[in-house]
Amino acid sequence: MSYLFTSESVSEGHPDKVADQISDALLDNFLAFDPESKVACETLVTTGQVVLAGEVKSDTYVDVQAIARDVINKIGYTKGEYQFSGDSCGVISLIHEQSQDINQGVDRDSKEEQGAGDQGMMFGYATNETENYMPLALDISHKILIELAKLRREDDAITYLRPDAKSQVTIEYSDDNVPQRIDAIVISTQHDPFNEDDDAMLAQIKKDLIEILIPRVKEQLPQYAQDLFNKDITYHINPTGKFVIGGPHGDTGLTGRKIIVDTYGGKGAHGGGAFSGKDPSKVDRSAAYASRHIAKNLVAAGLATEVLVQVSYAIGVVKPTSILVNTYGTSKVNLTDGEISKKVAEIFDMRPAAIESRLKLRNPIYSETAAYGHMGRTPRKEKLVFNSPYNGTVEKEVELFTWEKLDHVEEVKNAFDL
Repeated sequence: MSYLFTSESVSEGHPDKVADQISDALLDNFLAFDPESKVACETLVTTGQVVLAGEVKSDTYVDVQAIARDVINKIGYTKGEYQFSGDSCGVISLIHEQSQDINQGVDRDSKEEQGAGDQGMMFGYATNETENYMPLALDISHKILIELAKLRREDDAITYLRPDAKSQVTIEYSDDNVPQRIDAIVISTQHDPFNEDDDAMLAQIKKDLIEILIPRVKEQLPQYAQDLFNKDITYHINPTGKFVIGGPHGDTGLTGRKIIVDTYGGKGAHGGGAFSGKDPSKVDRSAAYASRHIAKNLVAAGLATEVLVQVSYAIGVVKPTSILVNTYGTSKVNLTDGEISKKVAEIFDMRPAAIESRLKLRNPIYSETAAYGHMGRTPRKEKLVFNSPYNGTVEKEVELFTWEKLDHVEEVKNAFDL
């Protein structure tokens, strides 16, 4: 019997994502001026206020208030009627120095012997149901909100959009796990109060999103995904009605509260650790990226059609306590998952310092990850400029989303005789 599977996404203007983007912008600025910075920054946003907290060990100093305000303005919270604006909000910093008890387990005389910044388990996942090896429902959910943000900034085809939004896509699958059709799409978008008649206003929003937004999203998809759109899709557009009050004024936002949106939309598994605001010595982040890198390369190499990778660590210990590869019974080689796991551990060095080096994680690359998912993105090089009243200007060429590179496919094929 067929079944339904659902994933959701949230926009860059969602309060939790505002918090994530501020935390990662702080991290990037610390890393730009001191690549060895140890950072764990948390952000809370609410009506007219931003609270920054966390621990930092760094040889540099950054203007955290200016950085937070710049992020908020870039997202689009620039008007007084939003009750949250980068130019007028209060910014309180409670950031202090990292505990020496933690730091002594991470920093070592030899970089290669760097210990894990915390205990825990991390997961990476990949599936061949999309070109970027991501779950399809999540991929479409992200694309809906990316395109909605473009429409908001264009301020032409749809002129009333505000920054806060959420999307959700439900797909019907066959018994053999093949997508058959899109069953439902949910979109809630914050908007200006452009009509005194709430019913007429909601009808206009629904019409615009179905007739303008959805075709633009559909055009970006390969033909097999376009074919899943059908006349019987159930659309829930702003199902509660008017959505004028939103953003941090409507709901308090916190760093790390959208970990499923950030990863695989409910497919695979999640160890529970958030990403944003954490430097790569925190394996919650770096090992999750490395696990995705492994899973994607295994699927791309043809080892299996679906792969979940789990890795675990003890705080201050160099080598992972476990590495597991689960192929969900889709393996194309005559090996057990346990045997596959042992070979994978030989190919990919999962010591924290090795992960940092292999994926070039000691660079200011994280702001780009803080909205629309950390996984499934396109790796690329980019020149970034950072300005500081204390340190001057630094320009860096960095590689973004290195964990999405298919740079180990041939090695995997050779190791497994594929």
